[in-house]
Amino acid sequence: MGSSSVWRAASSTAVLYGSLALFTSVLHNVFLLYYVETFVSVYKIDKISFWVGETVFLIWNSLNDPLFGWLSDRAFLTSPPSGAQVPSGQVVLQRLRALSRSGPLFALSFLAFWVSWARPGLQFLLCLCLYDGFLTLVDLHHSALLADLAVSASDRTRLNFQVSVFSALGSFSVFVSYCFWDKEDFYSFRLFCVTLAAFSVLGFVLVSWSLRRHFQKELQQRKDHTARDALSVGPAPDKAAVTIGQYLRQLSRHRNFLWFVSMNLIQVFHCHFNNNFFPLFLEHLLSDNISASTGSVLLGVSYVAPHLNNLYFLTLCQRYGVYRVIRWLFMLKLGLAVAMLLAGADHVYLLCIFIASNRVFTEGTCRLLKLVISDLVDEDFVVNRRQQAASALLFGMVALLTKPGQTLAPLIGTWLLCVYTGYDVFDRQPAKDSLVPVPDVDPGSGSPPLRLGCFNMLVFVPIACALLQLAAWSRFTLHGRKLQGVKLLRQGAEHGHLVDVKAI
Repeated sequence: MGSSSVWRAASSTAVLYGSLALFTSVLHNVFLLYYVETFVSVYKIDKISFWVGETVFLIWNSLNDPLFGWLSDRAFLTSPPSGAQVPSGQVVLQRLRALSRSGPLFALSFLAFWVSWARPGLQFLLCLCLYDGFLTLVDLHHSALLADLAVSASDRTRLNFQVSVFSALGSFSVFVSYCFWDKEDFYSFRLFCVTLAAFSVLGFVLVSWSLRRHFQKELQQRKDHTARDALSVGPAPDKAAVTIGQYLRQLSRHRNFLWFVSMNLIQVFHCHFNNNFFPLFLEHLLSDNISASTGSVLLGVSYVAPHLNNLYFLTLCQRYGVYRVIRWLFMLKLGLAVAMLLAGADHVYLLCIFIASNRVFTEGTCRLLKLVISDLVDEDFVVNRRQQAASALLFGMVALLTKPGQTLAPLIGTWLLCVYTGYDVFDRQPAKDSLVPVPDVDPGSGSPPLRLGCFNMLVFVPIACALLQLAAWSRFTLHGRKLQGVKLLRQGAEHGHLVDVKAI
């Protein structure tokens, strides 16, 4: 196969892989924007049922990632007899078969939100758990494919580039949805959601079938040369299956994994802090100086721009490496926050730029972290001499240890705001233990203590997060020569001349 043919095939594989993100994001963005409003304003769910549902959802959301990862990858944690090898193409086929089943089920679970079929509290609980379960299956297998399809940084960057392109396209479903959203007449919005779900089902079926057919053809051509298709670090001794306890002990000794999780926990916290308090910052820092349409534009840009901006970040990753680009983004976050702190809260246009850019760069960093997790999959494979990389399980363990950041963000944010300014977002009454005297004025009027408190949260949270992340990231050693050595070991010295995007 000539170099041009290889490039066309690799690009085709990358486009198909990236398009799977479109069929997820086109539904998930609509879900995030409307599911709470639907149950609160349309189905009239009571407060107790809502919080019970959210609590159960939080627990299920944290546990299902490692659970599904273990169920998916436990067979790969058994070392084969000496000299035996597992074809990596079979692993890819297993992921694609799982996506072809879980993708359509994910789309159907999305539809369950928009038709009232049970008591609001019961429907809310069941819909959230079903939806998040199938979303986790789709996301785990899609993320694991990033580590299974390619080993080299350039190929993984190309795959992630296509994911960003199609995720940006999927974000536009949010803008279209405004044309159909009407709490008083839900019929048009239901039809819109049915159309999105049908598009997603068709996309998952066709793309997963195309990729599976592509790989099956390649495996058929190589059925007599399975050794060349294997990923192995030399012959492995006979071993029993690795138990979950043994796997956790191995992971606890994986220093780069621990430093990455520490950094990523702060990143998840900061991303959700921005999401939770974006409307509050707009209301109390900018509402008197910008129009409602300008605020909506800032909100829309903050959702779409991270995907588009990530295309540039990925080109930088190809040139300088993911580690350096992420470090630069942390330094940029720190520099922008310090500059905003020095400028003060009275510069409206600077505030607009900072609020939007803070979310864009923070979300952009999140979208690069899958590349780092894929490198950790390589290191785990090499260090523990696995039969096959346990990609989905490692992604699931990262999610388990970092998702508490989603809960900590609103809890810490509302606590800081209440203690510093006396502003309680729930009852809007001055707190008795406030550290700052609160004047007897309407807290929603943008009084100086409240405005100052919002501004301090806006700038000091990024500063604290950036400093902690730079400290943790400086201890992460899986980059440069060490990363190249790990990738070489995973590929195998005898396979160094092969293209990394396998089964082309």
